[in-house]
Amino acid sequence: MAPTNLTGSQRYYATQAEANAAVIKAGLNSFTVDDANGAPTVTAIKAALDQGLLTVHDIDVAAGQALSIRFRLGEFDPDGGPYAKIGPEVINSAANKQLARETADKAMVLLKNDNNALPLKPGGKVAVVGPLADTLYTDWYGGKLPYQVTAVDGIREKAGSVTASTGSDRIALRDTKTGKYLAADDANPVTVTADSVGVNAQFDADDWGQGVLTLKNVANGKYLGYNWGPFVTRDDQPNGWFVQQQFKLEPQADGTVAIRYAGYETQEGWFGPNRYLTIGADGTVGLGSPDVAGAAKFSKEVLRSGIDEAVAAAKAADTAVLVVGSQPFINGREAHDRTTTALGAGQEALVKAVRAANPHTIVVLQTSYPDTIGWEQQHVPGIVWTTHAGAETGHAIADVLYGAYNPAGRLTQTWYRSDDQLPADLLNYDIISSDQTYLYSRQKPLYEFGYGLSYTSFRYGKPSVGHGKVTVPVTNTGKRDGDEVVQLYTHQRTSRDKTAVKQLRAFQRVHLKAGQTKTVTLPLSPADLERWDQTRSRWVVESSVYDLLIGASSSDIRQRTTLKVTGETIPARDLSKSTRAETFDGYAPAVRLLDESKASGTSVGPAAAGDWIAFKDVALGNPGTFTAQVAALTNTTIEVRLGSPTGKLLGTAPVTATGDVYRYATVRTQLAKASGHQDVYLVFGDALRLSTFSIR
Repeated sequence: MAPTNLTGSQRYYATQAEANAAVIKAGLNSFTVDDANGAPTVTAIKAALDQGLLTVHDIDVAAGQALSIRFRLGEFDPDGGPYAKIGPEVINSAANKQLARETADKAMVLLKNDNNALPLKPGGKVAVVGPLADTLYTDWYGGKLPYQVTAVDGIREKAGSVTASTGSDRIALRDTKTGKYLAADDANPVTVTADSVGVNAQFDADDWGQGVLTLKNVANGKYLGYNWGPFVTRDDQPNGWFVQQQFKLEPQADGTVAIRYAGYETQEGWFGPNRYLTIGADGTVGLGSPDVAGAAKFSKEVLRSGIDEAVAAAKAADTAVLVVGSQPFINGREAHDRTTTALGAGQEALVKAVRAANPHTIVVLQTSYPDTIGWEQQHVPGIVWTTHAGAETGHAIADVLYGAYNPAGRLTQTWYRSDDQLPADLLNYDIISSDQTYLYSRQKPLYEFGYGLSYTSFRYGKPSVGHGKVTVPVTNTGKRDGDEVVQLYTHQRTSRDKTAVKQLRAFQRVHLKAGQTKTVTLPLSPADLERWDQTRSRWVVESSVYDLLIGASSSDIRQRTTLKVTGETIPARDLSKSTRAETFDGYAPAVRLLDESKASGTSVGPAAAGDWIAFKDVALGNPGTFTAQVAALTNTTIEVRLGSPTGKLLGTAPVTATGDVYRYATVRTQLAKASGHQDVYLVFGDALRLSTFSIR
């Protein structure tokens, strides 16, 4: 949909011919818009050719790129080409199943293992509970699994006996006005017509956080969904672009609940006001109220407590394994973010109850992203994390839990302790000024970048540096074979600019038998220490002493050494040359990077009068004139100041409206004399776009 978004939702171009010409010139050579109907795209591109927006050469380049790939794949070869021998029999082959299992094994991360709670001993009674105990999900853009090995399946192969429970409450919803129950009829619309609680009026409710529930009908095993009008129990899992299987049961003061529909289309401006379920005279269910006042009221009858069932299973077992986490279509998908990093409240309550019932509780967290599991880290003896790792996920879970595989996965993100450790504006991608990620944050996280435990232990020897590499001997000091992920970080001691607290430069996963020592070689040359110099818009290696930090994670540093590098010293800024405004050193928080033209380039503009950009350490030699390329819809100004946004005023450049945000004009003003190394601030009046400027 991206090409038509340019004329539709984004309204960036007036015609599709302009839009298609722009994206072809930008490098697009394959259009999948309009599904299988190529006519609109062909029509628009032909119009672009007729209007001179594209040349035949532009088409030849784009078509040649697409055809080149197809030729290399052998698509036009009579014998099918180099890949013709790979037939459908390789799909789901024994070798590929083994590879899927190995991949899932290697990705598993051991987060906690107090008092050797893991690995488990084979045999014994195990309770496997939680909403992900006996199901697998794929991430948002994942394909359909050819088969599923769930946690229950994998553990059942290792344990003496297994009791499984989803930990879901089984509920019935009775309309308080008529006394009738919400009930399903296969794929037909659900109605509030049942006189009693048969299986078709029973629903398993799973809490996915932020108050969002899914309701799976017991009779047909399908999920309740909206389907643009009639509510139906039709889907095997939550799915679809708008994920229409989401609901919130909102408690009322009288003990009833109102049901709020929470499909993602309700967040769109075109959806309309009605969000709450109402009941027609014939028992049909619809969205008939924008608020609780007009909503139908239901009595929620708990037919089976998921927590009680899980606790009973845990008490009767030697070990309880809790499999909790995320539903990717609900919790971690394109266009819809979580509002908290916390585990769903219902799932956390389940963990707490099971842990109280059985001290030998292990949590398997299966999520698409980090969660703030501070309580679990403090109270649960063993915690393992995995992604939604494919068809062999259950085997991989069991392999790690029972020690058939020694875990060595590492976290590729920082796991914070709470939402409070995150920036207030999650859309602020300037990680440098906001001190985000392991690179710039000095906060103590729950689990740091690169973190992961093993069933064995490792010792790091003295490192050596030279010839473009760092070498370090690593010894497996434990009693079993295992992998260590040796990580090399650097810290630049001196720089013109703010640099990272530490930055990963290289890592190597090495397998070591018990007692074995290997020398690990990590590449590192001065060229690897390049950083972007915004003052000259090029890469540079600065002269500095660099700390080399070697260890098992970004916080678990085992050895240190230094590397002295003779490189460049970034000179003072020279603003007498034409300088792009986007290369600023500092800025007011609301300053925006904008398109200089529809085709290319970046300009800078204020969100409000008084916003500013700063250029630090400028060599001034008594300049006389400020010159800038500016576009504006109204008359405004640019002030040139020293030291701060309210510092000494050198001059004010008047900006006359150019009539179009893409039409730039030259503005000038004379400046008061100033010399030496100074910080220069450009302070904006009303809305404008500044592309380049000079002070000379």
